[in-house]
Amino acid sequence: MGMALAWRARAAVTKGGTLIAFALWVLGSTAWHAFYGTLPRADVMGVVGIAALIANGGVALMLYCFRTGDANMRSVWICSRNDAVGNAAVLLAAMGVFGTGTGWPDVVVAATMGGLGLWGGWQIVTQARGELRSERAAPVIVAAE
Repeated sequence: MGMALAWRARAAVTKGGTLIAFALWVLGSTAWHAFYGTLPRADVMGVVGIAALIANGGVALMLYCFRTGDANMRSVWICSRNDAVGNAAVLLAAMGVFGTGTGWPDVVVAATMGGLGLWGGWQIVTQARGELRSERAAPVIVAAE
């Protein structure tokens, strides 16, 4: 039983680390696009954003009751929540790109999503490491026969 919690916490550390790495990539890519002034296609952003919001929003709603569980369950909730929030933000960015004819709305949303990814990854890793520490500190109880 105790081993299962440790393995779930290790999986959460891996997921949190991956989320942090992806967020850093998003932030780097965002900086590159801001520097070179690229213009995304608002129509593609809108169509993909709507489809993804429907899918990710539904998953986030299904996982809502797991938002306060162990690190592994909470990591699934955080990732789903971040995806749904990101999809809604992409729709706003698409409208902004369409309305302004510039890529800046996309840059702002991407930078915000990168920050959200860093924050979510940090939360996951911090909770999972705490669970691993408490697991190591817990005494082993052996049942007497």
